Amino acid sequence: MTTLQSVPALGTHPASGSLPSRAETREQLSKAAYDLLVIGGGILGISTAWHAAQSGLRVALVDAGDFAGATSSASSKLLHGGLRYLQTGAVKLVAENHFERRAVSRQVAPHLANPLTFYLPVYKGGPHGAAKLGAGVFAYSALSAFGDGVGHVISPAKAQRDVPELRTDNLKAVAVYGDDQMNDARMALMTVRAAVDAGAVVLNHAAVTGLRFTKGRVTGADLEDRLDGTEFGVNARLVLNATGPWVDHLRRMENPDAAPSIRLSKGAHLVLKRTRPWKAALATPIDKYRITFALPWEDMLLLGTTDEAYEGDPADVAVNEKDTAQILDEAALSIRDQQLSRDLITYSFAGLRVLPGGPGDTSKAKRETVVTEGRGGMLSVAGGKWTTFRHIGRTVMNKLAALPGHPLAEDMEPISHLPKKLPLPGIANPNAVAHRLLIDGGTPGPRMSADTARHLATHYGSLSFDIARMANEKPALAERIHPDAPEIWAQVAYARDHEWAETADDVLRRRTTLTIRGLATDEIRAGVESMLGDRG
Repeated sequence: MTTLQSVPALGTHPASGSLPSRAETREQLSKAAYDLLVIGGGILGISTAWHAAQSGLRVALVDAGDFAGATSSASSKLLHGGLRYLQTGAVKLVAENHFERRAVSRQVAPHLANPLTFYLPVYKGGPHGAAKLGAGVFAYSALSAFGDGVGHVISPAKAQRDVPELRTDNLKAVAVYGDDQMNDARMALMTVRAAVDAGAVVLNHAAVTGLRFTKGRVTGADLEDRLDGTEFGVNARLVLNATGPWVDHLRRMENPDAAPSIRLSKGAHLVLKRTRPWKAALATPIDKYRITFALPWEDMLLLGTTDEAYEGDPADVAVNEKDTAQILDEAALSIRDQQLSRDLITYSFAGLRVLPGGPGDTSKAKRETVVTEGRGGMLSVAGGKWTTFRHIGRTVMNKLAALPGHPLAEDMEPISHLPKKLPLPGIANPNAVAHRLLIDGGTPGPRMSADTARHLATHYGSLSFDIARMANEKPALAERIHPDAPEIWAQVAYARDHEWAETADDVLRRRTTLTIRGLATDEIRAGVESMLGDRG
């Protein structure tokens, strides 16, 4: 591992094509007049900014924290049709989810998503029988036009060969289906990059302190740079509130009497080291409606999730002992004890699902997107699923085009005229990228290891070559950040210069996997902070 003393020498001055400074971005935001100001840098706000910029609007996007810094990087990391929605008869919803899932994983971001086989174990006395689940996975695969194979049922012995920690006591059969998974933080970040490529101006760590009004209409926002305290403002013809769990907080800035529009559901996850390789994921039914997942992800095992009402401060959401015990207890229905030792836990995280307001069990609530307009003309968007992030962006754009008086319609390209499956930056076959990194990696710098090449290819696509170039030019940047993780120091410099990383957590939690692996030591954190401070 690179020693702390050598880290400051690793910094590279921003090269051509680097991002503007925060001061330059603040000045640009302050002086320009925007058509649309998006407040909230979760995936809903990011997707809307991307589509709005594609349509020709002048777009600004700000977030009080980091991009995807809250719920959008605390998901189950799945692009999926939603097998459990078949239980409620939502056939059209599942078909739509499948369409979006396959578009993202095949045409939009094949470098950031990968197919994953799911095993659904059927135990004696469980909530569903083998025949029912077999029919369910067949119907599920049919709704995706059998693009991931035909859902079917296999024997417990065959399933255990792929999932060696599968509990086989009283296991009658295993249903099989296909979905996709991703690194949600990386997917969000690449979508930010796509929005900027399309013309959007973005700034993270910039908190809204108040809204601007003109004749009773919301026409911008006052902001504070959370990193240095600088105050500035943004003027816009229309403001979109996409602040997720904080959506009602911003609505009350517009109208102190605004009634609550959403409710929140907490979803907690655990990350564990794997005791043995897994070739498939487990989706274990808990009851008639709920499923618990065990997902091989980033060389680790991701367990979850919970689903219970949350009424506290969204900023305080965290995994507690009750969550940990519930996740491990539910996982134990289908996983052997040795894989569920608390000593294997490297990280835990929790996010908040934004659900439409109303009564009832949160686990049965529809995951629909709600768009409302306040008395000052501010639009608020909340809810939805990661899988359908492009669809949500298009939905909001259609709402913008149909506003009374059509204030933006004449300046924007109709959403139907935009490319249907515009790819995210770095699109490439990750296998081909990894192969080339290995072949080219030794010239002129040190040879890249296979796990690093694979990691770069599946997190950056063809942009990996920019990182490899940095490592070749400065061999110290080619060193691993931690010996037990594939990341190299060039990724920190790249995150600083090209990916809006401002804090150690921005790098360690969202632009790399070091925090999730339990490897973000004090020494590494200090090294990252030193490099972030060396901006030239």
